[in-house]
Amino acid sequence: MAMLEVRNLKKYFKNKAGMLHAVDDISFTLDEHKTLGVVGESGCGKTTLGRTVLHLIDITDGQVFFDGKDVSNPSKKELDDMRLNMQIIFQDPYASLNPRMSVSETIMEPLKIEGRLSKAEMRAEVKQLMDTVGLADRFENSYPHELDGGRRQRIGVARALALKPKFIVCDEPVSALDVSIQAQIINLMLDLQEERGLAYMFVTHDLSVVKYISDDIMVMYLGQMVEKAPSDELFQNPMHPYTQALLSAIPIPSIHNRRERIIMQGELTSPINPKPGCRFMDRCRHAAPECVEAQVLEEPSPSHFVACCRSNKI
Repeated sequence: MAMLEVRNLKKYFKNKAGMLHAVDDISFTLDEHKTLGVVGESGCGKTTLGRTVLHLIDITDGQVFFDGKDVSNPSKKELDDMRLNMQIIFQDPYASLNPRMSVSETIMEPLKIEGRLSKAEMRAEVKQLMDTVGLADRFENSYPHELDGGRRQRIGVARALALKPKFIVCDEPVSALDVSIQAQIINLMLDLQEERGLAYMFVTHDLSVVKYISDDIMVMYLGQMVEKAPSDELFQNPMHPYTQALLSAIPIPSIHNRRERIIMQGELTSPINPKPGCRFMDRCRHAAPECVEAQVLEEPSPSHFVACCRSNKI
């Protein structure tokens, strides 16, 4: 059953030059207990997509359904109810924490706002959450500047779990961490998903990480979805030239087997008032005259979607 359904979602920002198309006509579904990885270059709209789904920023157009209910334009009461089931883990484990609040105060804050538990119950819940994410009791009264990046991110995970949500947007939660700490946080999130039945939207630019954690992967380019497929299928059979270029950059740990590196040439198309057609065209080595037409998302194989008029010719 689809827990989250997004239909033709758009988020535009107005500036002096026109409308910046940060998220442009994106549709997808996310089932319970599953992880959707969202990848692409910096500035492609990954983070904006996650924050728009959560209504941290307003929707320009489109619809969002959660548990079958239309939550595209929620009232304040509906938004408060949504917050119980939809949370976010931010990218920077330091900037996302209040430096004046201790570990226990930070994790307790959502429980205070909800107002359902007594002080004793909240303290017990905080202790359990700290234990769940691997934070020792001795850090209860510590402040963010006294902790390393891994422990700070564990605070962010505990805070996101406090209200027992069903769905969490993970906005590059390990990109600011050392590799060894990344593995700890990712394995923690997988364990929590299995224990609590969580669904994740995992936003990242790290293709190795997204393959490990995701059931399905969506590739974004300048605000648009260019390809979406099950994780193994996407890595074995990438169809969009942009996806192929991204995957070619993954290093192979062997001196005998070398992957052909696809170097993207040309200039980025401006996301401000973009013209119809493929936005990757100016950097694509397979560009053809038909690429100036609007690209339609098609399904050339089961559950594999691609927006490229030449995908079956490459």
